[in-house]
Amino acid sequence: MTDYAEEQRNELEAIESIYPDSFTVLSEVPTSFTITVTSDAGENDEMVEATLKFTYVEKYPDEPPLWEIYSQENLEDSDAEDILSLLQQQADENLGMVMIFTLVTAVQEKLNEIVDQIKNRREEEKRRKEKEAEEAEKVAFQGTVVTIENFLAWKAKFELEMAELRRKKQKEEEPTGRWTHKSLCLSKCAHSLGKIISYVKNASDFYITFSFC
Repeated sequence: MTDYAEEQRNELEAIESIYPDSFTVLSEVPTSFTITVTSDAGENDEMVEATLKFTYVEKYPDEPPLWEIYSQENLEDSDAEDILSLLQQQADENLGMVMIFTLVTAVQEKLNEIVDQIKNRREEEKRRKEKEAEEAEKVAFQGTVVTIENFLAWKAKFELEMAELRRKKQKEEEPTGRWTHKSLCLSKCAHSLGKIISYVKNASDFYITFSFC
């Protein structure tokens, strides 16, 4: 007949010697204790940590112990769920044998994977931002692509605006009748638009950039 109490005492002594700084007994009846598991440091010293609580049931190790994540640092909810699923899987595979060391080792490896995932997510975010910046720079360099139809509609609107500006400017013009620098620029722009149209009537699309003096 299996002496469950003896097996549990022996494992507890071994666990305490393996994890002297992270092992804490919470109660003796039933036997309940915590082990704090910390990942290796990542590239930028990022770390994740989980404190696991285990409670022996009467027929452990023929029956799995109870477990829960007692506390954690820097873990997402999805990570915590993955850890609990991992503990269940490992317990099912190790029934009949003392398993606390095996469970803790599996969680340790999982935490290291999570740190690697954090690093990968940061690198992906950096690449995404760099790509967005490159696309924005490319658009700014190329200018705006327009069709002849869009350009003609824009030209008509532009000419109306220029006519309104000229009308207002005439009221504001100095008594000498001299043209201001801005007035000359507007006049030249309106005149140049007529010339541009003659070159684009047979084109399907084109790039165009305007500079207003």
